[in-house]
Order: sequence, then C-alpha cells, then structure tokens
Amino acid sequence: MYTLNFADLTPARFLAEFWQKKPLLLKQGFKNFTDPLSPDELAGLALEEEIESRVVLCTNGDWQMETGPIEDFSRFGERDWTILVQAVDHWHADAALLLQPFRFIPNWRIDDLMVSFSTPGGGVGPHLDQYDVFIIQGLGKRHWRVGMPDSSLQQFCPHPRLLQVSPFTACIDVIMEPGDILYIPPGCPHEGISEENSLNYSVGFRAPAQKDLLTGLADYLIDNDISGKRFTDPERPVCQNIGELGAADLTQVKQLLQQLVSDETSLPLWFGQYISRAKHELDLQEPDPQYQADEIAEYLEEGSVLTITGGLRCCYHQADATADIALFINGEQYLLPGNELITARLLTEQRQLDEQQCRYFLALPERLGLLVHFINLGYWHFTG
Repeated sequence: MYTLNFADLTPARFLAEFWQKKPLLLKQGFKNFTDPLSPDELAGLALEEEIESRVVLCTNGDWQMETGPIEDFSRFGERDWTILVQAVDHWHADAALLLQPFRFIPNWRIDDLMVSFSTPGGGVGPHLDQYDVFIIQGLGKRHWRVGMPDSSLQQFCPHPRLLQVSPFTACIDVIMEPGDILYIPPGCPHEGISEENSLNYSVGFRAPAQKDLLTGLADYLIDNDISGKRFTDPERPVCQNIGELGAADLTQVKQLLQQLVSDETSLPLWFGQYISRAKHELDLQEPDPQYQADEIAEYLEEGSVLTITGGLRCCYHQADATADIALFINGEQYLLPGNELITARLLTEQRQLDEQQCRYFLALPERLGLLVHFINLGYWHFTG
C-alpha cells in the first residue's frame, strides 16, 4: 500500500490552499517508491483491443499520434516517443492501489489512472487539462514545467488529434525523480519531457461540463419517461410583436429548466446513475455457472475475502437518517432500507472486504442476496 507524504501539509490544508488554486510539488510524496508495473507490462496492456492507448511521437518538430492496439514499438526508435494507456486501474490490481492515497476526495470525483512510458525526449507537448491531476514519477527522471492559468495563451493543433498551447512562464520547473508527485489544477499549462526511459502515473479527476450534465439529465428523463411540467401562460396579455421571443416567456422557460435540476428527489437519483457509469471498459469476470446464495454463504463462513473489480464506480445517497438509501453501482440504482448504511459504506468505500466484513453480509438474507448479485455480475470476486 502507498502512503501519501504531504510533508508539512495535511489533506485539509492541501484542499484549502492548493486544490483548484495553484500547482504543488511534493518531493518524495511516495517515499521509497516501487513501480507497480513494468514498461513491458504496460506495453502488454496496449496490445489489448478493449484498452484505450495511444503513442505520441515527435521527430524534428513533426508531431504524430497513433491509437492502439499497438503491437510493434521498435519501429518508433529509441527516443522522442511516449505511450499512454488509460484506465490502467481497471486492468492491473497493483497499479490500482495508487488511487487509494487520494481518496480524501470523494470516489465520484476520481476518474482513472493513466500510465505513460516515455523514451528520452518523449512527451506530448505543452498543453492544458480541464481537470485536476496528480502526476507520480516512477522509473527514471522527467523534466516538468508548470505555469499558472493565463488567458493570453493560445491553443493550437500541431496534429489533428493533439491540442497544445503556446509557450508559457513556469512557476514550477523541476526534474522529477521516483516517488515525486506533482499536483496540477485545471487550466494550468504544463509540459513533461523525459530525461531517460521513464514511467509516469496520472491520477485524474472527473469534472463534468454543463453540456455533459444536461445530456445526462436528458437521458435520465427519457429512460424514466419523465416529461415534467409543461409551459403555461394563463395571464398572457395581447401580443404587440408576434415575431418576438419576449423576456417574460424566456423567464418562464428558464424557470421550467431550473425546476428540473432543483428537484431534491430526482437530482441525486439521476446524478448517481450518471456519475457511477464507467467511462472505460471494465475487466468483469462473471462466474459461470453463477453462484447460489448457499454457496456464497459457505465461502463467507469459511473466511473468504472479497475484492472489488478495478475501476468499478460506487456511491450512495441518503437524504436523511430515516430515508431509504440509493446505492449506485456502474450506472444502476439499488434501494436499501435506511438502516443499511453500513452495507452502503462497505460496498462503496472498501476496495477489499476482509473476513469480518464479509460475514456481516450473512446476518440478513436480503443483505446476502445483494452481495450474491454483485458477485455474479463480476463486480466483486474472491481473493486469497
């Protein structure tokens, strides 16, 4: 397990002083860091059809990008290229442990773990991201420059699928070594260039845009056949300009839309389903044949341990202490009685259920049935 070394900071001070405000370098943020995977293992993941990967290379100022699966890396030469693999936490259990130290931020905000391998001179160029990211230096050394947000910077595409930014002034300029961690807020220009063969681990955070939220809400309304209120105008005066969209009409349209997103009952339901959907493929191993409740009960009695599938998104909402609990897993909603808060927390906050926690599910048939259902979906699996 990795332990985050905040030096003289605490998570609370970090959130107050740096989160979404200014970049931060944590020298030896992970002391005595050991890479959870090798460059060869990363290359193996890039061979898989269902795993998103890409290679970015630059030769004499000519930027190129190629998407995976990628079978032959020798053709790229010995320098000036980078391979990036998304959602490695979905496929590599040891690498997924890198997410755990950052869970002082809610689960729903954490996106995925991207891992990159770079040869000397490799990088993706100076660019901006619209989300927070922690970059962990693994194998090798990499030169990082980070600036503060600057509205005068111009974005351009040196390649149709590669967005970069004009030169910027750096407030952090450092050669990162294994175990160093760099926090970069949204909108801060940054560039990393590898000094030697190196591995980087990027813990990214979800930051849904208004467009995406509205699209998600529209999908929820359609899927659940919710029409909402209609436009009404019982006090309408005589219209003087029939071609005009009047201010009073537009105000009512805005109020109709605001009522949809202000509904305290439906808001957490649609958002929980929306935000718990996986963005990338999951490595779900559904048992065949499926387990029966008596089989699972026997395994739990014997002291089995359960581990969650990498990348599975889980969260819950309870309006008050007596209300039902809405449990959201992988875009689906499950209603639990209000007194099952421990169940909701175990399923959404624990990456592994130890023997005692597993036996907790034996106390009630409904509780056991829920766990059996998730095991049969491949969400949880036995380990050890």
